[in-house]
Amino acid sequence: MKRREFLLAAATAAVAAPALSFSGKLFAAPASSPRFLLVFLRGGYDSNNLLVPYSSDFYYESRPTLAIAKPDPYNANSTIGLDGNWGLNPVLRDSIYPLWQKRQVAFVPFAGTDDMSRSHFETQDNIESGESTEQRSNFRSGFMARLSGQMSTVPSIAFTDALPLSFQGSGRDIPNISLRGNTKPVYDERQAGILAGMYRNTTLASAAADGLELRQTVSKELQDEMMKANRGAPNAKSFADETQRIATMMRDQYRLGFVDVGGWDTHVNQGNVTGQLANNLSNLGKGIAAYADALGDEWNNTVVVVVSEFGRTFRENGNKGTDHGHGTVYWVLGGKVNGGRIAGQQVAVNPQSLLQNRDYPVLNNYRDVLGGLMGRMWGLSGSQLQSVFPGARPRDLQLV
Repeated sequence: MKRREFLLAAATAAVAAPALSFSGKLFAAPASSPRFLLVFLRGGYDSNNLLVPYSSDFYYESRPTLAIAKPDPYNANSTIGLDGNWGLNPVLRDSIYPLWQKRQVAFVPFAGTDDMSRSHFETQDNIESGESTEQRSNFRSGFMARLSGQMSTVPSIAFTDALPLSFQGSGRDIPNISLRGNTKPVYDERQAGILAGMYRNTTLASAAADGLELRQTVSKELQDEMMKANRGAPNAKSFADETQRIATMMRDQYRLGFVDVGGWDTHVNQGNVTGQLANNLSNLGKGIAAYADALGDEWNNTVVVVVSEFGRTFRENGNKGTDHGHGTVYWVLGGKVNGGRIAGQQVAVNPQSLLQNRDYPVLNNYRDVLGGLMGRMWGLSGSQLQSVFPGARPRDLQLV
């Protein structure tokens, strides 16, 4: 190719993908190399209303307003039974459940990290680092970056506003592209004025004003916490809209990807088959299903893992929501995933099994689970896996 033609082709490519650094295109993607996409749900999603332990009476006692009904063929809002103990939130009936029926989805309950802080930020950083909490030494190095370093011919990309910790410290230029959309406030001044005006010049005016101010204050504090927990990640609706673009780039150019999705911090009015969590799960499910469709035959050469920094309290709180917890449920999806099953170590769901009488324990450490999965995907040696997850004990759950 002549120099003039080369420059023209490079300029055309730059217009088509303006947010990508040129260096990200220098790597050739081997056609046979598996694709891996990590989806990080920021905010700590309520896994107990994703994978419903419907055989547990304790579940229904603990969630008087949030529990999802046991499987019932005559009730479209009831749990979709996956086996004798676990069911799926029905908002995923048309997206994730068909993949489950094809045995292309496995769920790993009681999953998570050894970080007990229950802090969004500390736990997110802990997971992205890939190091154990007590032995963490490099605070600018992530496990996806170290994995990328073990496979020099595997091109990597982050679909994030800024390069996430997961991909930092690789020693090579990893591009990132933002999917972040606009966020809308829960309350505005006009709505607050209307509510205050309804009680003006009545005996309830003072009480209403105090109550409104308190509600606004609490709402703002919660909103601030949620936004910080999201760390600029797009919401689930944006993710659903963008997955086809992600699939095109992962199909044609990249093999190792990271995307985060915000909006999972549900302290108030969480809902069960409607509301914030249900909407997020529905959009996430549609996005993943669209991703699988857009990949076509390459879905058979793809693994998607969905994680979050932690689960939430097993019992609902006084605001019909849930608070920060510990163990959660990971999703593993792909055309050749050994799915249609609940994988990993498990325990009966009852009061005695809860950690500190509040949330799921972690029986399946993410470093061990992902290490075992990556070992099978790429045939990594023990020393290579130790480079990615120092000190981990990779467990082969035969997820692929």
